[in-house]
Amino acid sequence: MGIGPFNLSLAALAHGVSGLRTAFYDQRPAFHWHPGLLIEGTTLQVPFLADLVTLADPASPWSFLNYLRHRDRLFPFYFAERFHIERVEYDAYCRWVSEQLPGLHFGHQVDAVRWNAERALFEVDFTQVDPDGEALALGRVYARNVVLGVGTAPYVPEPLRPLADAPTVPVVHSADYLDQRERLLGAEHLTVIGSGQSGAEVFLDLLRARPAGRERLTWLARTPAFAPMEYSKLGLEQFTPDYARYFHGLPERVRDELLPRQWQLHKGIDHDTLAAIHAELYRRTLDGGWPDAVLTPGVRVRTAGRVGARQIELHLEHVQQGTRTRLTTDAVVLATGYRERRLDSLLGPLDPYLARDSSERPVVDERYRLVLDRAVQGAVYVQNAERHTHGVGAPDLGLAAYRSAAILNSLMGEGREPYRLPSRTAFTTFGLDGADNGQRERTQPPAERPIRTVELRHA
Repeated sequence: MGIGPFNLSLAALAHGVSGLRTAFYDQRPAFHWHPGLLIEGTTLQVPFLADLVTLADPASPWSFLNYLRHRDRLFPFYFAERFHIERVEYDAYCRWVSEQLPGLHFGHQVDAVRWNAERALFEVDFTQVDPDGEALALGRVYARNVVLGVGTAPYVPEPLRPLADAPTVPVVHSADYLDQRERLLGAEHLTVIGSGQSGAEVFLDLLRARPAGRERLTWLARTPAFAPMEYSKLGLEQFTPDYARYFHGLPERVRDELLPRQWQLHKGIDHDTLAAIHAELYRRTLDGGWPDAVLTPGVRVRTAGRVGARQIELHLEHVQQGTRTRLTTDAVVLATGYRERRLDSLLGPLDPYLARDSSERPVVDERYRLVLDRAVQGAVYVQNAERHTHGVGAPDLGLAAYRSAAILNSLMGEGREPYRLPSRTAFTTFGLDGADNGQRERTQPPAERPIRTVELRHA
């Protein structure tokens, strides 16, 4: 369920696996990857080797390099010496794969997943929809196993939700930035909220489009600084399968405390983007004076409302200073990130079978499977819904091929694994379990609320 990059990776690696039948469903009419953020010149934050298949199967016909070969662009790419490709090119590559793979059903909205005990199969209901989302037909399919790759949804902070939901007020999430760009550029004063890569890219694009001396831009962020993303070689090893295994083995309480402290691994800004913003601002000082742009970190939006028919008033608080002020602006771009989609509506009928942790989140085992009651003989796998159990690498494109291959190996069973995966992927040894001195001592974590389990009775 879902045909984003992660399940598209699964489909590509599953293609040709003997003894496996697959079907993929997505409500969208075709593949598109963050179309609102395909800003000209923006690049992926991972190397091109983090395509759909290469890090699990470099010989796959669905690799990015094979895509270039089919488009007669291999030599130009070779001479371009680009390790990080443009986002628009990644989107085109994924669309090329999606248009050729069999078993991909776009325009199909999955409505519910149930366990059919009599058939010992999952029962999946779907609605076939037209490009406008109108229902055309209902359908049902049965499956031994299910993989959820339903992705994330744009996150809008609570104080701004009423304004974002109002069609006449220009408060838009960065996911819709390109669709609203011309409208936004027509605003006299613009405010960007969010300190991550998307916020930086939107701010830079707006800055370049505004005349010198009349920029009228404000960029606000909750983080204490517009900080660079962690991109050191050893730091990046926290995006390896080795680290995911280590993180999975930590107590739940420790995992929950660790994740917020790792924000610079995935919420920082690319060094080149920060340099480009500074260069553009500096260029505008050459004739004297400073650009009309305000960049303020450490700020949160307390409340927001409308002023008259056309303006927005943001009530701001500086966290470190403890000071408050108001900002009147004509348009707001929310680069406030994404949140995992809740699976409750989709998996509602499976809820009695699901094990949950102390925060009522589904428990995910090391092989990316939801922990279910033993009465369920099939498996439900998740892609990019396991950050609380597998760490910051869950949404990272660099782990897509490995995770897809691991899921396929688990599906096929021991002795039939289609992919040989490396036993070690990092120079760093995470934790003391890797020490071989015979002197290890494991401290006992504080007692935690046990995982909720269920017992079912069947006639």
